[in-house]
Amino acid sequence: MSIFGKIWSKIKGHAQAAKSGEARGAGTAGSPMPTGGSSAPMSGVNASSSGAGSPPVDVEAIMMDLESKSGHKSNWRVSIVDLMSLLGMENSLSERKALATELGYTGDMNDSASMNMWLHKQVMTQMAANGGKVPANMLD
Repeated sequence: MSIFGKIWSKIKGHAQAAKSGEARGAGTAGSPMPTGGSSAPMSGVNASSSGAGSPPVDVEAIMMDLESKSGHKSNWRVSIVDLMSLLGMENSLSERKALATELGYTGDMNDSASMNMWLHKQVMTQMAANGGKVPANMLD
């Protein structure tokens, strides 16, 4: 699975787990949905996994919930490192360089600050393209 695919799978897994929890809380019978790895891999570019009529996955709400559960303030809204960390993913420079290559980064990978800013925006853009509800200011 691609690195972006792993990111998106974790986001969707949290959304499914939350939806399952709401259903159980409302008295609906059924087993909880898997919380990871159940989504098809994303290519990272123009892949859409949202079915017709499926509500968008609220990326901001999921990340805020993960931040709250982590017990510490995170800068996930602008930091790819923090975003990956909250999702429980490896966020090393080599992992981020691999993600940059996967998503088509053409800049200098030794300029990690520029690459990280590009990565964050690209990941948010790809999540939006794949059925994620992402605040507009994260797409600018």
